[in-house]
Amino acid sequence: MEPLTEKQIRSSFINASRREAAQATLPDLDALDWTALDYLGWRDRKAPLSSYVVVEIDGEPRGVLLRASDPSLRGRRKAVCNWCEDVVVTEDVSLYVARRGGASGRRGNTIGTMICTEFLCSQNVRRTPTFTEAGNDPVAAELIVERRVAGLRERSAKFVAEVLSTR
Repeated sequence: MEPLTEKQIRSSFINASRREAAQATLPDLDALDWTALDYLGWRDRKAPLSSYVVVEIDGEPRGVLLRASDPSLRGRRKAVCNWCEDVVVTEDVSLYVARRGGASGRRGNTIGTMICTEFLCSQNVRRTPTFTEAGNDPVAAELIVERRVAGLRERSAKFVAEVLSTR
């Protein structure tokens, strides 16, 4: 992912008011390893149920304000993240809901998906494949990681595009 500035991030939100975008607590952008990110995702330290993701679509950053499910209501069920589809990390996945953009969102329409609670999808897709997945073949392992990265980028962009949808 290309490095983004605070201004780019705040102006990228497609389902947040100007006030909501201005009040978002951003992560430390200088501390991020942008080369290892397929999207930027973070939880708001000051508003625990508010989270944000910024995905590049057609070379442009598109940000989405998400609401996390209340941690006190979460059971001890395991789930697979719909974005990284990692089958190893299944205890730290949460339901995130986004208000749709435009008039649809103002009418209260939302869309939800299961995402890694701490937005570690980029890290998960880059983990070394297990022996069952790739055997001892380093070429197969590299192809598996490339396929995972491409899938993460595709699924996260599809979700953001769906937030923009006027359905």
